[in-house]
Amino acid sequence: MAATPSLHAQKAPTQKVKAKARKPGKKDQLVTLHITQGGTSLGDIRLVTFEQTPLHRENFLQKAKSGFYSGTTFHRIIPGFMIQGGDANSKDADPTNDGMGQPNDPTIPAELRPELHHKRGAVAAARSGGPAGTPSSYSQFYIVQNPSGTPHLDGAYTVFGQVIQGQDVVDKIAKVSRNQMDRPEQDVKMDVKVEKLSKKKITKLYGYQY
Repeated sequence: MAATPSLHAQKAPTQKVKAKARKPGKKDQLVTLHITQGGTSLGDIRLVTFEQTPLHRENFLQKAKSGFYSGTTFHRIIPGFMIQGGDANSKDADPTNDGMGQPNDPTIPAELRPELHHKRGAVAAARSGGPAGTPSSYSQFYIVQNPSGTPHLDGAYTVFGQVIQGQDVVDKIAKVSRNQMDRPEQDVKMDVKVEKLSKKKITKLYGYQY
């Protein structure tokens, strides 16, 4: 694989997202990303978020439930590495500001857990430049597409979720035509919904083991 590109989002702003840690329960919230390009469905990506990263989990689920992510795009695609999306700017007509975020967007304190790795299908938070521990982006995230994972990012970026169905859709996205800035020539949009299911049902339906 080529030299590792950075996963920069917006510059580090002043506010920080806060959330309270919650005890693990018997149910979980399944997130479904329905992916389209030019009105054509590419399929669904289903993922869960980790209780070990409560700040990122709560922030992501709140945005997913509120409709924040619906209509945003995967604006940065690097085959053999990852796909990145979730910036509200990608909803507007200006493609040049995708990935820039807003100057006053809050950040999320890093939650670097040694047991959570950048394996294939890992969902992790983008962030501005800086050393390990730099706060995460308010909204932008990436999904690891590399079949071997991206272990060189472990301990530097917060992994907060895992794709449990639809990694083939991630692979489809990685194959779309893109420009020299790694932006798709045609928008790859997501429509996001969240449903609460028992962990047993998620395991039965998707084979994911808690």
